[in-house]
Amino acid sequence: MERASFSKYSWIDFAFSVVGVCTFLVDWGSDVWVATEFYRRGELVWFGLLLGLMLLSSVVVQMFSWFWFRYDRELPGFGTQAGAGTVLFGDRAELFCLLHVLQLGFLCRHISAIRQGFRVWWRKQEGSEYAVYLTHDLSMLRLIETFCESAPQLTLMIYVMLRTNKARTVQFVSIAASTTSIAWMVVDYHRSLRSFLPDKAKQGWGSSLVYFLWNLLLIAPRVAALALFSSVLPGYVAAHFLLLWPVFVLWVWKQGTDFMDSTGGEWLYRATVGLIWYFSWFNVAEGHTRGRSFIYHAFMTVDGGLLLGTWWFYRDPVQTEAYGLALLLALPLTSLLGLLFKSLYYCCFHPRLWRPPLREPAPPDDLPDAQVASRDFSIQDDPLSAQILNRRMARHAARFYRDPGGGGGNSDGTNGTETSPL
Repeated sequence: MERASFSKYSWIDFAFSVVGVCTFLVDWGSDVWVATEFYRRGELVWFGLLLGLMLLSSVVVQMFSWFWFRYDRELPGFGTQAGAGTVLFGDRAELFCLLHVLQLGFLCRHISAIRQGFRVWWRKQEGSEYAVYLTHDLSMLRLIETFCESAPQLTLMIYVMLRTNKARTVQFVSIAASTTSIAWMVVDYHRSLRSFLPDKAKQGWGSSLVYFLWNLLLIAPRVAALALFSSVLPGYVAAHFLLLWPVFVLWVWKQGTDFMDSTGGEWLYRATVGLIWYFSWFNVAEGHTRGRSFIYHAFMTVDGGLLLGTWWFYRDPVQTEAYGLALLLALPLTSLLGLLFKSLYYCCFHPRLWRPPLREPAPPDDLPDAQVASRDFSIQDDPLSAQILNRRMARHAARFYRDPGGGGGNSDGTNGTETSPL
């Protein structure tokens, strides 16, 4: 069988790694700043909520990182290739476990990615495949960290501003950092995931911008609607989440996901996807994707309308006079604009519309992505790369993208459509 190949580690990958760790540190620093301000002012409830979000996000991300470390150590030859010590700390599992217990595993992965990327890109040393492997894992971990912390924290910050009817500089900084984190995650994750499909056109900057806009325009109104609802019925937002989250987790389970390599890890993944769905669409399985996406967006539109309507009914007319009507009109219009941008993306800016003519030995145009992702991949500079393919992310990519039409069509009976994770 032919061996597909994808690009080796480049300066762009290194730049994304550096910006990623800088964004992580700025976001973490702003969280500590805000928490300190809450504590100093005696706002212990908000201090506790923010600290709880930070701790929950960190624990979840460290658990994923530790699970992947255990899986990767079992791959044939992974610990003996060039650069493996950078990725897996060699055989020092006890040290890596301690770092995760201290909530430093995610940061260490960032540092390892920069170190390995510098060796490959600047010093031209071997180990490009390990650098690529690290960047793929980090893109997924950043996605998890964003929706476990940044999105809920953004909701909390907006809620605090609405409840107090004033805003301090530190709150604006925190909101800006969280928004930047979400925006960077969207672009970085989509770019990383698409690299597993080497037969497809690459994601251009114009396409990435439109992709980023329609996701942001759908996520922002969702966060704002939750914050507005919380400002009038703060005790009910937890009940709202606990009502929807088990339903989302059950839906994930019914789709038969197999992202992780253990039962415990898979249930952690399903619970995390349920949390992501509380804010944004995230495809996890093949087949009937368009139908699932339509059901999800229809449900979220109704739910968002109920949240916004509840806020309008219970709001303080005097306190919200300056912005109430504007928000009531702007949020639904923003969501509609996001859906229009999504349609525009698939009609005019999708990479498949700019796919160059395929040359041998590229796979045929109608080859399903599931087959593309399960083939023997190789990095251009190392014949042993197939042994260290990031299989979990390759399987993930196979569920997100499908080739247009061809002879057999798509698994859900549609033609000419690729689905998106967000």
